[in-house]
Amino acid sequence: MDLRYRLAVEFLDTIKGATKRLTLPDGGTLDVTIPPGIQEGQILRLRGKGGPSSGEGGSGDALVEISIMPHRFFTRVGDDIHLELPVTLAEAFLGSHIKVPTPTGPVMLKVPKGSNTGSILRLKGKGVPRQGGHGDELVKLKVVLPSGPNPELETFLSSWTPGTNYDPRKDMQP
Repeated sequence: MDLRYRLAVEFLDTIKGATKRLTLPDGGTLDVTIPPGIQEGQILRLRGKGGPSSGEGGSGDALVEISIMPHRFFTRVGDDIHLELPVTLAEAFLGSHIKVPTPTGPVMLKVPKGSNTGSILRLKGKGVPRQGGHGDELVKLKVVLPSGPNPELETFLSSWTPGTNYDPRKDMQP
Protein backbone atom coordinates (compact mmCIF):
# COMPACT_ATOMS: atom_id res chain seq x y z
CA MET A 1 0.00 0.00 0.00
CA ASP A 2 1.29 3.45 -0.91
CA LEU A 3 1.69 5.84 2.02
CA ARG A 4 1.68 9.64 1.72
CA TYR A 5 3.89 12.02 3.68
CA ARG A 6 4.69 15.72 3.61
CA LEU A 7 8.24 17.03 4.13
CA ALA A 8 9.12 20.67 4.81
CA VAL A 9 12.44 21.56 3.19
CA GLU A 10 14.56 24.69 3.58
CA PHE A 11 14.64 26.96 0.53
CA LEU A 12 18.39 26.65 -0.11
CA ASP A 13 18.21 22.83 0.08
CA THR A 14 15.78 22.89 -2.85
CA ILE A 15 18.32 24.86 -4.90
CA LYS A 16 21.49 22.96 -3.98
CA GLY A 17 19.99 19.54 -3.22
CA ALA A 18 20.22 17.71 0.10
CA THR A 19 19.32 14.56 1.99
CA LYS A 20 16.64 14.96 4.67
CA ARG A 21 15.38 12.50 7.25
CA LEU A 22 11.62 12.01 7.47
CA THR A 23 10.29 10.70 10.78
CA LEU A 24 7.34 8.37 10.25
CA PRO A 25 4.29 8.12 12.52
CA ASP A 26 5.47 4.71 13.80
CA GLY A 27 8.84 6.20 14.87
CA GLY A 28 10.78 4.85 11.88
CA THR A 29 12.68 7.10 9.53
CA LEU A 30 13.23 7.50 5.79
CA ASP A 31 16.16 9.30 4.20
CA VAL A 32 14.84 11.42 1.34
CA THR A 33 17.15 12.74 -1.38
CA ILE A 34 16.07 16.25 -2.40
CA PRO A 35 17.20 16.86 -5.98
CA PRO A 36 18.42 20.36 -6.92
CA GLY A 37 15.64 22.43 -8.46
CA ILE A 38 12.71 20.58 -6.86
CA GLN A 39 9.47 22.59 -6.80
CA GLU A 40 6.76 23.27 -4.22
CA GLY A 41 4.24 20.41 -4.13
CA GLN A 42 6.40 18.02 -6.15
CA ILE A 43 6.03 14.41 -5.03
CA LEU A 44 9.02 12.10 -4.62
CA ARG A 45 8.32 8.36 -4.90
CA LEU A 46 10.40 6.08 -2.69
CA ARG A 47 9.76 2.64 -4.15
CA GLY A 48 9.10 -0.14 -1.67
CA LYS A 49 9.18 2.20 1.35
CA GLY A 50 5.40 2.29 1.90
CA GLY A 51 3.13 -0.06 3.79
CA PRO A 52 2.82 -3.81 3.20
CA SER A 53 0.42 -4.86 0.46
CA SER A 54 -2.56 -7.04 1.16
CA GLY A 55 -1.94 -10.52 -0.14
CA GLU A 56 1.40 -11.60 -1.50
CA GLY A 57 2.56 -8.36 -3.15
CA GLY A 58 5.56 -6.38 -1.99
CA SER A 59 5.50 -3.17 -0.02
CA GLY A 60 3.94 -0.09 -1.54
CA ASP A 61 5.71 3.20 -2.15
CA ALA A 62 6.24 6.19 0.11
CA LEU A 63 4.97 9.30 -1.68
CA VAL A 64 6.64 12.36 -0.18
CA GLU A 65 5.16 15.76 -1.03
CA ILE A 66 7.66 18.61 -0.79
CA SER A 67 6.79 21.83 1.02
CA ILE A 68 9.36 24.61 0.65
CA MET A 69 9.91 26.88 3.64
CA PRO A 70 10.24 30.58 2.76
CA HIS A 71 13.66 32.22 2.79
CA ARG A 72 14.20 35.52 4.57
CA PHE A 73 15.35 37.37 1.43
CA PHE A 74 15.23 35.04 -1.61
CA THR A 75 12.03 34.17 -3.47
CA ARG A 76 11.60 31.85 -6.42
CA VAL A 77 9.64 32.57 -9.58
CA GLY A 78 9.93 29.67 -12.00
CA ASP A 79 13.64 28.96 -12.34
CA ASP A 80 14.67 32.49 -11.34
CA ILE A 81 15.62 33.71 -7.87
CA HIS A 82 14.45 37.20 -6.86
CA LEU A 83 16.22 39.38 -4.31
CA GLU A 84 15.45 42.91 -3.11
CA LEU A 85 18.84 44.44 -2.33
CA PRO A 86 19.23 47.53 -0.12
CA VAL A 87 21.82 49.98 -1.48
CA THR A 88 23.03 53.34 -0.23
CA LEU A 89 22.24 56.58 -2.03
CA ALA A 90 25.93 56.90 -2.95
CA GLU A 91 26.12 53.33 -4.34
CA ALA A 92 23.08 53.95 -6.54
CA PHE A 93 23.93 57.47 -7.69
CA LEU A 94 27.67 57.09 -8.22
CA GLY A 95 27.66 53.42 -9.24
CA SER A 96 29.58 50.75 -7.38
CA HIS A 97 30.63 47.14 -7.10
CA ILE A 98 28.90 45.43 -4.19
CA LYS A 99 28.77 41.95 -2.71
CA VAL A 100 25.41 40.25 -3.35
CA PRO A 101 24.16 36.99 -1.81
CA THR A 102 23.22 34.13 -4.13
CA PRO A 103 22.04 30.64 -3.17
CA THR A 104 25.55 29.31 -3.86
CA GLY A 105 27.50 32.11 -2.17
CA PRO A 106 28.19 35.83 -2.58
CA VAL A 107 29.28 37.40 -5.88
CA MET A 108 30.25 40.92 -6.90
CA LEU A 109 27.64 42.94 -8.79
CA LYS A 110 28.21 46.16 -10.73
CA VAL A 111 25.56 48.74 -9.88
CA PRO A 112 25.44 51.18 -12.81
CA LYS A 113 25.84 54.89 -12.12
CA GLY A 114 22.47 56.60 -11.68
CA SER A 115 20.53 53.48 -10.62
CA ASN A 116 17.16 53.98 -8.95
CA THR A 117 14.99 52.05 -6.53
CA GLY A 118 13.25 49.40 -8.61
CA SER A 119 16.11 48.94 -11.09
CA ILE A 120 16.54 45.22 -11.80
CA LEU A 121 19.97 43.72 -12.45
CA ARG A 122 20.47 40.16 -13.70
CA LEU A 123 23.01 37.65 -12.40
CA LYS A 124 22.99 35.13 -15.23
CA GLY A 125 23.05 31.47 -14.19
CA LYS A 126 22.68 32.15 -10.44
CA GLY A 127 19.13 30.81 -10.21
CA VAL A 128 17.56 27.38 -9.88
CA PRO A 129 19.22 24.40 -11.58
CA ARG A 130 17.23 23.07 -14.54
CA GLN A 131 17.68 20.81 -17.52
CA GLY A 132 20.59 22.29 -19.49
CA GLY A 133 21.64 25.05 -17.10
CA HIS A 134 20.35 27.39 -14.41
CA GLY A 135 17.83 30.18 -14.10
CA ASP A 136 18.99 33.68 -13.23
CA GLU A 137 19.02 35.77 -10.08
CA LEU A 138 17.14 39.05 -10.51
CA VAL A 139 18.32 41.74 -8.11
CA LYS A 140 15.90 44.60 -7.49
CA LEU A 141 17.63 47.65 -6.02
CA LYS A 142 16.13 49.54 -3.10
CA VAL A 143 17.81 52.81 -2.18
CA VAL A 144 17.85 53.08 1.61
CA LEU A 145 18.69 56.32 3.38
CA PRO A 146 20.46 56.39 6.76
CA SER A 147 18.04 55.65 9.61
CA GLY A 148 19.39 58.22 12.04
CA PRO A 149 20.44 61.84 11.73
CA ASN A 150 23.10 62.43 9.10
CA PRO A 151 24.24 66.06 9.31
CA GLU A 152 26.58 65.81 6.29
CA LEU A 153 23.85 64.50 4.00
CA GLU A 154 21.34 67.01 5.36
CA THR A 155 23.74 69.91 4.75
CA PHE A 156 24.49 68.73 1.22
CA LEU A 157 20.83 68.24 0.27
CA SER A 158 19.71 71.56 1.76
CA SER A 159 22.22 73.39 -0.45
CA TRP A 160 21.62 71.27 -3.58
CA THR A 161 19.22 72.50 -6.23
CA PRO A 162 18.31 70.07 -8.99
CA GLY A 163 18.25 71.29 -12.57
CA THR A 164 15.07 72.90 -13.87
CA ASN A 165 14.25 69.82 -15.99
CA TYR A 166 14.28 67.48 -13.00
CA ASP A 167 10.76 66.46 -11.94
CA PRO A 168 10.41 62.87 -10.71
CA ARG A 169 6.61 63.17 -10.99
CA LYS A 170 6.42 64.65 -14.50
CA ASP A 171 4.77 61.50 -15.91
CA MET A 172 2.02 61.64 -13.27
CA GLN A 173 0.29 64.76 -14.64
CA PRO A 174 -3.38 64.12 -15.59
